[in-house]
Amino acid sequence: MRTTRGTTNGGPVAVEEAGTAPDFTLTSDAGEQVTLSELRGKPVVLYFYPKDDTPGCTTQACGIRDVYGELERAGAVVLGVSPDGEDSHAKFKAKYELPFTLLADTDHAVADAYGVWGEKTFAGKTYMGVHRSTFVIDADGNVASVFRDVKPDEHADQVLGVLSR
Repeated sequence: MRTTRGTTNGGPVAVEEAGTAPDFTLTSDAGEQVTLSELRGKPVVLYFYPKDDTPGCTTQACGIRDVYGELERAGAVVLGVSPDGEDSHAKFKAKYELPFTLLADTDHAVADAYGVWGEKTFAGKTYMGVHRSTFVIDADGNVASVFRDVKPDEHADQVLGVLSR
């Protein structure tokens, strides 16, 4: 079992499989507040991605869109989270006809709480950003499965595999 540490609502949080998912409230692409704990009773696919409308993130989002009917049949709520703002999310969602909610984590507090905000390297440059990761949270609010360093074109099948268990 892998544990990561972060902070949310003022305190340290350990995120691991079988542990409780850190609660949060973020603003959606529609400008509404979404609170994780209010979704209890349904499984939640919480996926973190670096940036709207970039090649890998688009591949990942469209993969989820393409299996969304199966995710719905499994009773799952899908939430995509990135540091982009609500306007960027709304444009991304409309452009690719994404049927699920995108959440704005502009201060990356939730990404930090889940242990997915950190140092990255691209083209010889080092910077801070989101490590593409997914947490499948069960109906009781516990982390059922964790996928780190997700490959965008395999992501949807991995999530479906967990939900069909």
